[in-house]
Amino acid sequence: MADPTATYQVQISGLWNSTHRLSTAEGPLGVLTLQRNGWGTVVSGRYSPTKGEVLVIRRDPGLLRSQFSLWTEGKEWLGSSLRWHVVRREIVLHTGSRPLRILPLPGFRCGWTLQAPKTGEMARILGRPLGRSAKIEVYRKLEMELVVFAYFLAVQLMPESIWPGRNVEGELEPASPTRALGS
Repeated sequence: MADPTATYQVQISGLWNSTHRLSTAEGPLGVLTLQRNGWGTVVSGRYSPTKGEVLVIRRDPGLLRSQFSLWTEGKEWLGSSLRWHVVRREIVLHTGSRPLRILPLPGFRCGWTLQAPKTGEMARILGRPLGRSAKIEVYRKLEMELVVFAYFLAVQLMPESIWPGRNVEGELEPASPTRALGS
């Protein structure tokens, strides 16, 4: 994998309703807060950047995990997420232009990878299940809103990423016509 084009450090504080401070080497970028209900389920998030528009993440009604939508404070929809199966660890993101997937990193590493359907890995979210810091590595041009949304989803499921994910390299190659015909 090539070197990341951007790296963000995250410092985490708080236990029940946690605060995540995103920064680069140049300085702070913003603060993401996670809100939980009485049962401990994350119900919303709010990202307040040092410059720019505040983002609001809210849980969509439904029984599936990781079913959230991303909005600006001005009520503009930016994206949504859905985990289609209770056991599978794949989260699908819809941003209006392209579907993306968040998958656990292959091997015994704790973290998640943001994958585009044709171009492959776009970002990695590295952390520890009970750690107080994390790191986001971005490999392709991404909007900060999408980076924050992917981080919000991944940080909730960090303990699930300990068990190795499947290698997605082979899935990204288009099938040849001979394989598609069963030859």
